[in-house]
Amino acid sequence: MELTGSQIVVEVLKEEGVDTVFGYPGGTILNIYDELYKHRDEIHHVLTSHEQGASHAADGYARSTGKVGVCMATSGPGATNIVTGIATAYMDSVPLVAITANVGISLLGKDTFQEVDIVGITMPITKHGFIVKDVTKLADTLRRAFKIARSGRPGPVVVDITKNATAETCEFTSKKPEIPERKKFDRYTKEDLKAVAKIINKSKKPFIYVGGGAVISGAAEEVKQLAEKIDSPVCDSLMGKGAVSADNPYYTGMIGMHGTKASDKGVAECDMLLALGARFSDRVVGNAKAFASKAKIVHIDIDDAEINKNIPTDAHIVGDMKDVLTDLLPLLDKADHKEWMDHIAGYKKDYPLTYPQDKLTCQYFLERLDALTGSDAIVSTDVGQHQMWTAQFYKFRKPRQLLTSGGLGTMGYGLGACIGAKFGNPDRTCVNIAGDGCFRMNLNELMTAARNRLPIIEVVIDNRVLGMVRQWQTLFYDKRYSNTVLEDETDYCKVAEAMGCKAYRITKKEEADEVIKKALASDVPVLIDVVINEDDKVFPMVAPGGAIADAFDEADLNNK
Repeated sequence: MELTGSQIVVEVLKEEGVDTVFGYPGGTILNIYDELYKHRDEIHHVLTSHEQGASHAADGYARSTGKVGVCMATSGPGATNIVTGIATAYMDSVPLVAITANVGISLLGKDTFQEVDIVGITMPITKHGFIVKDVTKLADTLRRAFKIARSGRPGPVVVDITKNATAETCEFTSKKPEIPERKKFDRYTKEDLKAVAKIINKSKKPFIYVGGGAVISGAAEEVKQLAEKIDSPVCDSLMGKGAVSADNPYYTGMIGMHGTKASDKGVAECDMLLALGARFSDRVVGNAKAFASKAKIVHIDIDDAEINKNIPTDAHIVGDMKDVLTDLLPLLDKADHKEWMDHIAGYKKDYPLTYPQDKLTCQYFLERLDALTGSDAIVSTDVGQHQMWTAQFYKFRKPRQLLTSGGLGTMGYGLGACIGAKFGNPDRTCVNIAGDGCFRMNLNELMTAARNRLPIIEVVIDNRVLGMVRQWQTLFYDKRYSNTVLEDETDYCKVAEAMGCKAYRITKKEEADEVIKKALASDVPVLIDVVINEDDKVFPMVAPGGAIADAFDEADLNNK
């Protein structure tokens, strides 16, 4: 049948099972939006308040559901406004298709109004980018974009479509979506598995380090079986949260700059570190020369570019985590490392995560939120102290519960991601934890939540400073608080109410439970302003460039 390019866009979205799109219209993309209007009963378009909010919402939708997220923007500033969202998705391996429109082919390269080379701009932060100038190429290009986004190590793909290609017609034949089959990589052999198994079986002090790849692969059950079989403690990165339940007895908490001492000290002392779908980020490793220096390093990852990139390995396997562990488990001996496990249990007992009990803190609020949501909420965060406290004190028990910008560290990410997660999971409780500095960056998305009557909860950890930067200034810059004090009189509750949300302020511990219960019972968006002290700090902490074995807390500082 003969269809316009805009009709083809919608038909391919339907082929790919897309039910929700996040975006913002403009002149060059009007043809596509006109077609979306005609299919509004099949594809729900969510109008965000800013294009960046659309890209973050598509990201949150994708992370929480495992599906490909889709966002749309017009040319020029509309397209450039989604760049931060694309980079966020790229750093954290999130499947995303960003559809933009550009000026007509006859106007390309002439500095036309709102013309920009978005494919060129985003080349370093996408798996692939396409510009479609010919309507006959459009359907196959879109199908290929979805395939690339979801296959292998997932990531974002940009499809830029010139306006003429959205209006011209061609013959269109519907196809079934090309969903990549779950088939094993041919890049690892039985010998590779045996080599890794030999190292693991010889270990007396093993430690498992779980990254985001275990979540993406859906390998939570295999990781659980692995820890039980080799009798090994397990830590996770920020991106690996939920792959191992917080109540698993083998679990020691997060590793790295703000990881637990049990994880950091344990990895420093282990004789074999098994990294699963992790990239050895600098925030995990600290001083690379001192990282797991007593251990054989075994790395399993789907992306061979990660192997030996940051930390040299003694053995590695390139492949899908779930498949590799399925093949590896039968080759592993059932181990008993009681002495080692008791040693790590001693660290867990001696170095628990603590916080001041005499005042309202973010940590206390998170513990109450965790209790009142049964550890079952989808929690997004922005970036900073509140992000680390969330990773420490909310007990994530399932994969895809924590949505956070781990690689790029994007302030302003969380609210859009929370909105996307709620559209993808309408029956789940969705909460965003933001610092007041982050909240200011994309607070306009409260209007999106209110317009759609989304019962999400926006928590603002309100200390009137840029908390994490201030913490560094306190500890490493002799308290020179350069541009980190937010000296204004903004009332976040009034701002939220003006946008159509309910709002509550908490200044005392005793107020937390009642407010959280009200927010959970609300049928509209709720903002909770949690007022804490400006000098509350995240501990433990590793000094920049320090070894993770030297993690310190407030008690260590006081004993100096």
